[in-house]
Amino acid sequence: MKNNLKVLLIEDDMIEIMKLNRVISSLGLKHNIVEAHNGEEALKILEKKYELPHIILLDLNMPKINGLEFLSILKKDEKLRHIPAIILTTSNNQKDLLECYKLGIAGYVLKPLKYEDYVTKIENLLAYWSINELIEIK
Repeated sequence: MKNNLKVLLIEDDMIEIMKLNRVISSLGLKHNIVEAHNGEEALKILEKKYELPHIILLDLNMPKINGLEFLSILKKDEKLRHIPAIILTTSNNQKDLLECYKLGIAGYVLKPLKYEDYVTKIENLLAYWSINELIEIK
């Protein structure tokens, strides 16, 4: 694996946050995960434009600013729109899926119920993005 990714995880469910961190540590990955508990918090983190994440993992159903609202703000921002946003959700609603792709997401991953399946999906997702050439803004 080439890169240690800087990942912005936008998720309001603490169990989901702990689950992702557990997967990363159990796989021995050295990715740097920054957590935001809603879209509003994530935008505050992204205002520090000198330390942008390589990728964003985004839940759709959140308080304050939901995933779709966050995406439309992100994709309108000249300095942030290039950051790949990957939806990590339980919603297999086709309307959500279409809306997200229209807004320019890089992927849409359904959270499986079984932990083993979740580990496999997260491992593959992070492996894929860690071999990509990503924009480094300093």
